[in-house]
Amino acid sequence: MIKLYYILGACWISIVIPLGISFVLKDYETKNVSHHVKLLDAMCEVESNCDPSKVGEAGEIGWYQIMPDFWTDALEHDPTIGGVYEDVAKDKEYAERIILTWWDRYATEERLGRKPTDEDRARMHNKGPNGYKKDSSIPYWNKVNAHLSN
Repeated sequence: MIKLYYILGACWISIVIPLGISFVLKDYETKNVSHHVKLLDAMCEVESNCDPSKVGEAGEIGWYQIMPDFWTDALEHDPTIGGVYEDVAKDKEYAERIILTWWDRYATEERLGRKPTDEDRARMHNKGPNGYKKDSSIPYWNKVNAHLSN
């Protein structure tokens, strides 16, 4: 379950996962929070048709076709996430937390030299931390963007 809290113009996302464990992601601008949800929904459609049982050709799994290294990067950035890799195919909210944490690590203004866009985030998800620079990630972005436009 995702809950949004607006405090002094900032938005906090509280995510509750099974067993009553919860965590909070902060520092997302209010105007971008609902768009992250739309972006994640579009990526889910493109990656797997939102089928958690899908396994990709390179071994990526779940709704968002997450690779083990992607999962490890997110856990290194925020070890409080816990869980095991297979959880990204068992719990959609857990998979989304992995993605948001990964973006918090790599899709940053400091790293990119400018404010990250949804295109940056999607292309990075598809081709890694420098995927936003790779021409090979453009077709993926075009598919995601088409879903965002619907």
